[in-house]
Amino acid sequence: MPRFTVLHVCMGNICRSPMAERLLVLALRKQVGDRVDDLYLSHGAGTGAWHAGEAMNPPAARQVLLRGGDPSGFHARQVSGEMIDRSDLVLCATAEQVSYVLRLRPGARARTFVLGEFGRLLTNVKLPALDEGSAYARGVALVEAVDAARAGAASRSEDDLDDPWGMAESEYARVADEIEQTVVPLAVALTR
Repeated sequence: MPRFTVLHVCMGNICRSPMAERLLVLALRKQVGDRVDDLYLSHGAGTGAWHAGEAMNPPAARQVLLRGGDPSGFHARQVSGEMIDRSDLVLCATAEQVSYVLRLRPGARARTFVLGEFGRLLTNVKLPALDEGSAYARGVALVEAVDAARAGAASRSEDDLDDPWGMAESEYARVADEIEQTVVPLAVALTR
């Protein structure tokens, strides 16, 4: 059975997408414990290669640690068409990054969202209970349901996630809070 795979995309892959990647893993671990790595893959990339190979930005890493997550072993990378192809859900920090992803893979539209947009739409989606062993099928059904709830509408400007790079620690905390507003309910929806 394949793992349900979520790709997080931002600009440089050192702040927003790494926080989202690791905070989703944390939220999933709270739901399924040690089975998280067998059932799910949360990974990230940036639209640019400026920071390729770098560790997570220290203030972003601190936010992950403060919330109980693990920032270790992270290395920034640039998004590729192959990464998109292998992902069941693509969550981008902004609408601009959604456009970038769709230029690489136009066929990924139904599974590509702005992070805040996905979180907003998720609140209106009800899924039937699926068998315990069908994490992948549940994830795919969830993405299809959220795409149906989107009904072709564009994301809203307030769905975008601000870039905290170079800002005060409080901005990183605010952005991490916004990320959790989507990834925690996503983890629950994927596992219930």
